[in-house]
Amino acid sequence: MGRQTKIKLENVTKVFYKRGNSITAVQNISTEVKDGEFVCLIGPSGCGKTTLLKILAGLETPSTGNYSISRENKDKPLQSMVFQEKGIFPWLTVSENVAFGLNMQKLPKAYVKEQTEYFLEKVGLTQFAKRYPKELSGGMKQRVSIARAFANDPEILLMDEPFAALDEQNKYILQEELLNIWMETKKTVLFITHSIDEALMLSDRILLMSAQPGQIVADKKIELPRPRRFEQIRSDRDVAKQFVEIWQHLQTEVQRSRLQTT
Repeated sequence: MGRQTKIKLENVTKVFYKRGNSITAVQNISTEVKDGEFVCLIGPSGCGKTTLLKILAGLETPSTGNYSISRENKDKPLQSMVFQEKGIFPWLTVSENVAFGLNMQKLPKAYVKEQTEYFLEKVGLTQFAKRYPKELSGGMKQRVSIARAFANDPEILLMDEPFAALDEQNKYILQEELLNIWMETKKTVLFITHSIDEALMLSDRILLMSAQPGQIVADKKIELPRPRRFEQIRSDRDVAKQFVEIWQHLQTEVQRSRLQTT
């Protein structure tokens, strides 16, 4: 029996209006994400990837079309979003940041404490629980964001280039930590990235988007078994072929985007 559809978008278009001009960010987006899938969005800069996530997060409203998120438990948050940076509260400790969403739900203190400690341990921040964000590195701050998102136990998890600002070593470590938590929780994840390697490492499927106005032009399934390691991404022949296909797509769309602006 197949997994149920968790996210469904039907002909979603978003148009922004400013000073008498209009910009179509995304156009006629139709796709589905199954329960427990890890799906990456890749496309040239400005193609509307973040706009799409904001729509699913309830931060933007579609101009036309509609979307739905299947809800299994009405007591759970519908979604949590992890941003590239500046996603945690500087006036709260690491522990307080991770517990924030749980406390907002007014859950029992014992449960909040248990969940907070569990996910701090999962991202290796137990010994930093009482520290403040100003005392943390960029990679550690993103660990806090990830721990908070999973601790919040949302129906879906939206991630907007959370590792883009990190150095390569920290990026690979956090990718593996993210996958370990995801494989345990099986959350439905929609993840934006500009890194082909990252998408191949993390995802079950990769959705390729066109230049603005953003449309989904290809849906690639990644068959590489889990758990994965970076060495496999570079050495597997089929995955290497997919890398080249995605790279060529991006080159084409970036060139098309430049032609549109000249």
